[in-house]
Amino acid sequence: MASGEEDDPIIQEVWISFLSFLQYPVRPASMTYDDVTHLSAKIKPKQQKVELEVAIDTLSPNYCRSKGEQIALNVDGTSLEDSSTYSIKMMDKQTFSSIQATTNTTRYAAAVFRKGELHLTPLQGILQMRPSFSYLDKADSKHKEREAANEAGDSSQDEAEDDIKQITVRFSRPESEQARQRRIQSYEFLQKKQAEEPWVHLHYHDLKDGRSEHERQYLYCQAMDTTENTELVKTPSEYLAMLMPPLAEEKIVKPVGPSNVVSMAQLRTLPLGDQVKTLMKNVKVMPFANLMGLLASGTDSTAVLRCIQQVALLVQGNWVVKSDVLYPKSSCSPHSGVPAEVLCRGRDFVMWRFTHERSLMRKEVTSVIKLPPEDVKDFLEQMAVPRANRGWEFLLPTDHDFVKKHPDVAQRQHMLWLGIQNKLEKVFNFSKEDFLQKKDAQMEPIHVSGEQRLKMALENARERHGFLQKDLDTQQLKASTVTTLPSGANALVRIKEEPLSDSEETMDMSASLPNGSLNGYPSVESPDLDPRSDHGVGQTPTPELRDFVQRTFRKHFVLCLSEVKRLFNLHLASLPTGHCRFGHVTDRMLQDTILHSHCKQILVPFPPQSSASADEQKVFGLWESGETFDKHRQVLFEIFMKNYRVRRNVIQTRLTQELGEAVTKSDVDRLLKECCISLGGMWYLKGTVQS
Repeated sequence: MASGEEDDPIIQEVWISFLSFLQYPVRPASMTYDDVTHLSAKIKPKQQKVELEVAIDTLSPNYCRSKGEQIALNVDGTSLEDSSTYSIKMMDKQTFSSIQATTNTTRYAAAVFRKGELHLTPLQGILQMRPSFSYLDKADSKHKEREAANEAGDSSQDEAEDDIKQITVRFSRPESEQARQRRIQSYEFLQKKQAEEPWVHLHYHDLKDGRSEHERQYLYCQAMDTTENTELVKTPSEYLAMLMPPLAEEKIVKPVGPSNVVSMAQLRTLPLGDQVKTLMKNVKVMPFANLMGLLASGTDSTAVLRCIQQVALLVQGNWVVKSDVLYPKSSCSPHSGVPAEVLCRGRDFVMWRFTHERSLMRKEVTSVIKLPPEDVKDFLEQMAVPRANRGWEFLLPTDHDFVKKHPDVAQRQHMLWLGIQNKLEKVFNFSKEDFLQKKDAQMEPIHVSGEQRLKMALENARERHGFLQKDLDTQQLKASTVTTLPSGANALVRIKEEPLSDSEETMDMSASLPNGSLNGYPSVESPDLDPRSDHGVGQTPTPELRDFVQRTFRKHFVLCLSEVKRLFNLHLASLPTGHCRFGHVTDRMLQDTILHSHCKQILVPFPPQSSASADEQKVFGLWESGETFDKHRQVLFEIFMKNYRVRRNVIQTRLTQELGEAVTKSDVDRLLKECCISLGGMWYLKGTVQS
């Protein structure tokens, strides 16, 4: 006996008795699997799960050989491994996996009729065998592995230091009994428990095999002549009781619902104070009229007012649940683990701000209360809704009727808020006047209809028509005096007028920038705009524009025209209102400024199928910056004037040829990091690859 067998000897062999009824619902009864070769079989007895592997006739005229080879290639790849699913590089087998047709098999039995006798054998399981497509999951994982390997490339950026990433620490709360029960009944937990049961491998015996014939004999009763079977020796009354057992009183088990859900029937059984508290904890914000509608009819409103003031505060005529009701002393934030006391102060500040304003900006709130963004968002979602360009607006309209009807309650709540305001001012070190000044400084948005806009545009056009007409007359007068030479020359000078090219069009800026400019130009109200000034093509770029271009290219080194325009838009938007000094900027002016800022246009040969726009194909690079590394960039730019994409070894070889052996690996890494990006093992200039 081999040493391996001695280490793990067989102690005992046990036959597994498991009578199950197998169905094949995907094939008709006339097309059985009796004559098909069964390769393997295995079972999980506790789960009553069976898997069968059957061979596929690859020589059948109905078998598509190319499809079979393609499936095997997708599943196993090109490598020759012992663990391959298909050993002959062709899909030559199929797996059937069982599912339970029913969990209660006490009403089913296998019946055999022989010599006038009916033999019944109870079934332990009824299983439906269906094709398993687990090989597709394996093919999908192989495909993802190949994609990840292709995208890895030959990037040296992996050697760079890892960026510092912010890590959010969350504290898990102790698991309650109900949470544990839900976790045990979850799908993921059941899948994990099922996967823990090991497979038991079986030997499959054919229908006509001797072993199968021997097992079929157990379907017949073996003790026909004995009277030991007490199940059939019963009196008529006992037999009738077995057929119709007496009905037992069924205990009604109430379903266990979530801890935060209470039915209205259960709610009515609670005291009035608990009813109000439960409703406010679930709804968070509610008008008094709605609260009275949820309570039982005939409830005294005075008693409800007395109760609600204990668990809620009045905000804009509506009741908002108190912070200490939502966050008891022993609790903490589910997002960040911040203690309840700190959460209550932050939420009270949000509620206090809503007593003075309809809308809040989350950044302003966060800058004062200094809590994580998740907690601040949780506060705002409880009592407000987000609005475009207006921040978070209070959830409900102001209930003026309640304030008029109950002025004493409103006055009492106002005094309560003054006390809360004093506490908040000491904790967060602010004064009410700080927010009042910001509110006065903000301009209320003016809503103008389309008809009014059209009327205003027509009035502006009429006002500017006079200025434009004067400019036109002046230009025509100058042209008539300039184009005619003195009389002695008897000659005319003709000025060639060419239409403006596409690149001469005004840059497409984002509308209504906050610095008082519109589409990249100062608005009519801007002090820099004079409708009679000459903003022609040949206008000299301002020092501010040259300074912006120089700073941008010293930071990014390589940019396409569309990216420069995008960065210019962002720069304009960051300027304060009325401080735009760039004037009328055209594409031609911007390009000339770039070329006069020690930059050069890189004529990258884009492929014909490229979807890049004209502005995206105009690529500029910093040619001279006054440092020795300029030569490295110039060599790189010359390479990309002839190639759309190159490999790293080509760049390194060219640098060595041009600059000598002094070029180090760190120089190449720096050059590629500043000017290029890697994709699929190839290197491209920044801005030339569509993201």
